[in-house]
Amino acid sequence: MDAQRLSVVVPALNEAAGIAACLGALAPLRARGHEVIVADGGSADGTPQLAAPLADRVLGAPRGRAAQMNAGAAAAAGDALLFLHADTRLPPDADRLVLEALTAHAWGRFDVAIDSDDPRLAVIAYFINRRSRLSGIATGDQAIFVRRDAFPGFPPIALMEDVAFSRSMKQVSPPACLAARVVTSARRWERHGVARTVLLMWRLRYDYWRGADPDELARRYSH
Repeated sequence: MDAQRLSVVVPALNEAAGIAACLGALAPLRARGHEVIVADGGSADGTPQLAAPLADRVLGAPRGRAAQMNAGAAAAAGDALLFLHADTRLPPDADRLVLEALTAHAWGRFDVAIDSDDPRLAVIAYFINRRSRLSGIATGDQAIFVRRDAFPGFPPIALMEDVAFSRSMKQVSPPACLAARVVTSARRWERHGVARTVLLMWRLRYDYWRGADPDELARRYSH
């Protein structure tokens, strides 16, 4: 792949507390010629205004991570797309790693670490990464990336868009599974409890596999 420019798409919804830190960490990529696009889903806390000076573009999109990421991708000028949650940080050389990986793969993801001193979360991150390598399924927290010419769009579902996307892309090529780690916030684990969050996520995945309605899964996830 000859791509030289990466478009980082950040879906955001009421991320005022952390959006400046997220985008500030991407400043070195912008300095190297890559672009950052924030796709806002209707924030009521000033997120778009905070993001504007720190991104190449801030656009409004229908609420929902899949819809926001698709809107950001449609506006992107890069030859490769990387989808980054607002509470996740990339390694410093992410652009080089992604563009090198995409010479041999159509898509991929990073390993993930959870930003916490709780040893249980280190174990959980290990198993997330291990499961992803074995299954070829990536989670949104792993900063999914894809060649622009291979991007089919995320399916318009309320939850599990990352799983559905991975299943589709596995038909194109196996994912590049980068050992370099992105670091994601522990806020959901800390808010809802580690054991409860693990159990909920496994139940949601199992129910999705059995054909449950993603809208219903999203309602369960948000409570």
